[in-house]
Amino acid sequence: MDQRYPSRLLEQAVTSFTKLPGIGRKTALRLVLYQLRQNDADVDAFINAIGTLKHEVKYCQKCHNLSDADVCPICSDPRRDSSVVCVVENIQDVMAIENTMQYRGLYHVLGGIISPMDGIGPADIEIESLVERVSDGEVKEVILALSSTMEGDTTNFYIFRKLASQNVKLSVIARGISVGDELEYTDEVTLGRSILNRTPFNGKV
Repeated sequence: MDQRYPSRLLEQAVTSFTKLPGIGRKTALRLVLYQLRQNDADVDAFINAIGTLKHEVKYCQKCHNLSDADVCPICSDPRRDSSVVCVVENIQDVMAIENTMQYRGLYHVLGGIISPMDGIGPADIEIESLVERVSDGEVKEVILALSSTMEGDTTNFYIFRKLASQNVKLSVIARGISVGDELEYTDEVTLGRSILNRTPFNGKV
């Protein structure tokens, strides 16, 4: 049964909120009504923050992490080890690994993983730019830190094949992370240990 709304504007706002991941119509209605109860300044600040983020945020030219500048703070930090690059699926994974305080290298954000079921192929994510980074010769080790899912393993193997001719060490985070788990939801201690105890990757799952 369709929900009846007393206002067309309310219905439009609810519909917009339901486009967010994990937000159904009931939750969307609760969020919209909450915003209506806030003062104008707070609501305007909320709208401005989202609009500014969308129009002004940049992607790092080196690693594709979100950044306020052309090069993100991690890539521009001279204290980081530029010879080690950790390959992750998304920005949330960068944040999760940084919270462990166990890794001092750089990152490469793929922006997704290979998933034929979802129509995502190698050309749709940042694999070629990773190959270019490695080809420059400065990178000595690539750590594959993708989710331990079928799609993550497929992406690992594809990257392994693309970098097979390069003089670079390939390793994968230790399987202290349960199969099927995503890095974003792994506790910091387990994630930190999985990076420190990483093992060589030979193309086999």
